[in-house]
Amino acid sequence: MPRFKDQAICIRHIDWSETSQVVALMTEQHGKLRGLAKGSKRTSPSSIARFSGGIELLTRGQAVGLIKATADLASITEWDLQGTYPHLRRDLTAYQLGSYGADLVGAMLAERDPHPVTFAALEAFLNAIAEADAQSSALLSFQWRVLDDCGYRPELEHDVVNDRPLERRSSYTFDAQVGGVTTQSRPTNESRGPWRVRAETIKLLRTMSHGELPESDPAAIQRANRL
Repeated sequence: MPRFKDQAICIRHIDWSETSQVVALMTEQHGKLRGLAKGSKRTSPSSIARFSGGIELLTRGQAVGLIKATADLASITEWDLQGTYPHLRRDLTAYQLGSYGADLVGAMLAERDPHPVTFAALEAFLNAIAEADAQSSALLSFQWRVLDDCGYRPELEHDVVNDRPLERRSSYTFDAQVGGVTTQSRPTNESRGPWRVRAETIKLLRTMSHGELPESDPAAIQRANRL
């Protein structure tokens, strides 16, 4: 049973009993871990010393535990609280964005698959959304980094249907089923696409792909986030 000690952000938790929790942690070196924290909600001095009074959603700490190859849940034996992101408790929009970030990471990653880039992206995102003016840009940067790190980076330079450089147009079609942008069109399902996108949106995402987040029209950033 390998013992681990790792930086972690709590992305989900449920009560397992009056004194224990089942938690999902995004860890820096071990990826997404689900674990059972027995006694994490006890109020005895020894339990508070081991679990900082419980493991709360969207908090960061150092997790210690055991990973069992034959068990679905790791055993979380310690949690040293190190960051609470207090702005998430003051700003409803920031809290909603943080919750979305936790859900996105949880949905995109397989368990116990290390993704230190995604961990860093989530940590940076939770810090960045403290400033209301930076929230949309922070969300776009976070979503792009997670897509890229998980292998879902869309193709923006070549037509994914015709396999040739994209022609210059005022709008394109984004087709998620083939993984990028095309000039071709086919019947659209509102929820599953493909979707028409402006050339301005594609230009913004291309700039993101080169590691930059340009100052852009807030409406353009909002459209890129929706896409």
